[in-house]
Amino acid sequence: MRRIVVSEFLSLDGVMEDPGGAEKDKFKHGGWTWPYWSDDLGKYKFDELNESDTLLLGRITYQSFAGAFAPGKDEFSAKMTSNKKYVVSKTLGKLEWENSIVLRDNLVDEIKKLKQQQGKDILVEGSRSIVQLLIRHNMVDLYRLVVCPVVLGSGYRMFPDSPEMFNLKLVDSKTFKTGVLGLEFAPER
Repeated sequence: MRRIVVSEFLSLDGVMEDPGGAEKDKFKHGGWTWPYWSDDLGKYKFDELNESDTLLLGRITYQSFAGAFAPGKDEFSAKMTSNKKYVVSKTLGKLEWENSIVLRDNLVDEIKKLKQQQGKDILVEGSRSIVQLLIRHNMVDLYRLVVCPVVLGSGYRMFPDSPEMFNLKLVDSKTFKTGVLGLEFAPER
């Protein structure tokens, strides 16, 4: 069975909103990760991408990635384009980015089917509503969190409010040159 890997940039106060700055007009802190970017972090993200062959994305993240990672720009963009992309959306029509498929209904069942297929990791980046759906249905196999040393004070957070507590086990950690932490947690099941 394939793993679902949720990979997110987070501030110290748990904000995941607009780390790259694609929506600066909507979120005053958009682009908050750029001061912390480094070559070693770039390699970490590229290695992560190479461990996957499928992306599971929400509409906003998909549209942002489709614009940012046009084919042919560089090796990272080529890999993003070659990966199969499942996009959760009720509003998108035809998808222009290669290897993209829309998921509209029965999301939990459709994602369970994806997990049963042969292949590498299914990588989820951004896509807060998808991440929260996966968390609610206990479908995340690994949380890969890139924590930047900044407190934003506002913005969308990754983990939804929940009446249930759940424990995670630290699987790996890495410190980057700019003070960023790469933390990997697996759910204790």
